[in-house]
Amino acid sequence: MRRSARRCASRPGTPPPRRPCESTVRRSRSPTAAARRGTTGGKKVNGRKPFIGVDSLGLVWALSVLTADIQDRDGGRWLLSAVRHRLPRVREVIADSGFSKRFQQFVRNVCRWAVTITANAKDGFKVHTRRWVVERTFAWFVRYRRLMVDYEYHTETTEAMIQAAMIHRILRKLHPNP
Repeated sequence: MRRSARRCASRPGTPPPRRPCESTVRRSRSPTAAARRGTTGGKKVNGRKPFIGVDSLGLVWALSVLTADIQDRDGGRWLLSAVRHRLPRVREVIADSGFSKRFQQFVRNVCRWAVTITANAKDGFKVHTRRWVVERTFAWFVRYRRLMVDYEYHTETTEAMIQAAMIHRILRKLHPNP
């Protein structure tokens, strides 16, 4: 299905570099004993962080939903260590400045991929190089009611909802409404 979607977008069939990213989702109601919750350090946001790896079209190739108390570098390492054997053609990983030196060393030494970190602009707002692809993917998630607010108790259910949203997105790209 991904190959067909890439052909429709008139892009080459070779997958481009993966881009790990994270986003914090605020919980809508208090969790039960079934769900772990965490809080980000400075933001004090309760909830979960979805870590995704996308290609240049914004299609999700790797996905992991963790509690918000997980650092970006650790979540990114867990995501890439889980999928690195399934992505043999990857040559480069692009990440934002939240992914520290430890993450960069892991990608270079263990995964054997090049790492590019997009730095924050010093004066004013500037669009990050290729960062908009990941942000666009997160914007697509907001179009789905079950992903707009974190209704789920289990992280596995949230991952399944994200996968269903991406399947819907690809099918709509392949067969748009007449």
